[in-house]
Formats: sequence, structure tokens, C-alpha cells
Amino acid sequence: MLEKVSNIMYGKYMQSDVSYDKDGTKPSCTETPVKPTPVTIGAIAKLPVVLAELTVQINVDSTITLPEPAFEIKNIKKKLKLTQCMLAQNTNKLFLKGFVRKNIDYSTCTGSNLEGFCGDIRHCTVDVPWSCITPVVFNVAAPAPVNFNTTGEFQYLRTGRLGPEFPEKDLLASGDFSEFNQVSTEYFNELPFCELISATITEFDEFLDRKRPPKYVKIPFEEFEFRKIEEKMVIDLTLKVLQKRQVAIPAVKHLAKKC
Repeated sequence: MLEKVSNIMYGKYMQSDVSYDKDGTKPSCTETPVKPTPVTIGAIAKLPVVLAELTVQINVDSTITLPEPAFEIKNIKKKLKLTQCMLAQNTNKLFLKGFVRKNIDYSTCTGSNLEGFCGDIRHCTVDVPWSCITPVVFNVAAPAPVNFNTTGEFQYLRTGRLGPEFPEKDLLASGDFSEFNQVSTEYFNELPFCELISATITEFDEFLDRKRPPKYVKIPFEEFEFRKIEEKMVIDLTLKVLQKRQVAIPAVKHLAKKC
């Protein structure tokens, strides 16, 4: 009996009594503009400072092999990716490395006769790597000087007696060989970095080893299949070289009035 009553009470507590409105979220809401409080007494901020802005021309020559015979290239979408932009400190040499992601749409043949052929449109995505080293002219600001780590050893004077073969009033004065003391300082310099602005890719693709399908395949006379594509790309990459620096922000004497 007690077990039955317990089960009834448990079921009562398990029943949900909570209700909610499914349309509680409204499509519009209100906002109140808040006027920002500017710094008027002057400050020092650490901001990315532009060192140089340049356009680098990169020449790429590569061969792409498709996974199956193709008869026509329908479209090629390209995206430039930058994986390394390193300025060698105390030089003006900029090391660049990356790749071009190419998505190639091409047509295949699944059925044909002498008047025409049909097939599927397939795609192949390939990463074409590139790299180059270019000199940089710092036409905006020079990089901050590099601070080198330093290590210095210091010692204390030690005075001691000499052996019996020396006069008793004579003393040995020298550095203390029984200890080693050192001061080392390391600096954490700000490494310049790059920011991409634009990339223009001009390419010329040529199909290699074009040939007719096997003789038993009936297909129009002007159709040829291929698998290899020889591509030549000229990449015009525009970028900025920046470095985080401390910049003084002067005090604002008079705030601008509303027009």
C-alpha cells in the first residue's frame, strides 16, 4: 500500500506545471544611443603602425593531373592563402609563402554517339604552393630597433694569506674563484606582421596530352580527352607590413561641437 501511494506521489511530482509563450521573442527591439567618453587628458596606446605598403608579383608554373579524363574545363575558382609573411629583422627582406586553392569544374563522358555526348560535371580541388623573397622599402616608418639579449658576469674581491714561502705581511688579492655570479637580460621584441589588402591572379591554362577516346567509343570528331593541365599564374599581391608600437595620443583641448 505504501509503495502504491509512493508511486502516485512520484508521478504527481514528475508532472510538469511549467508553461511558456512560444512567441515570446519579438522581431524588433529598442535601442538607446550612448555617447562615448573620449580620453581628453592624453594617453599612450600600443597600436599597429604601418611600416610599408607594397605590391609583390609572384610567378607560378605548375602541372595539375585530374583524377579522370576530362573533355572541357567549365570553371576554375581561385582563392589565395598566405601562410608565412616574415620580415628578417635588421634587413629589408620579406619572406612570403602560401598557396592558391583552385576548385576546377570539368565535364566527363558517360554516354555518346557521333552526334553528341553526355556526362557529369565534376570538380577537383588542388592547393598550388608558392613562395618568394622580396626586398621591402619602408616607405611609411622604419621598424623599431631590435634589443639584443645581454649576459654579464661579476665577481667579488677576495683577500687571503700566501704560503710559508712568502712574507707574512703579503696578502693575495684576486677574484673569488669559489663562486659564479651572473646577470642576464632578455628582450621580447615586437615581430612585424602582414595584412593582406588584395590579390589579383592572372592565369593561362593549357591542356596536355589531348587524345581521342578509344576507337570503340563513338563520339563527335572534334572531342578530345585529357587529364593534365599546365598552368601559369601571375599573382599581384598587395599587402601591408605592420608592427605594434607605442603611440602618443595628445590631449583634446576642445571637443567637437554638433553641427
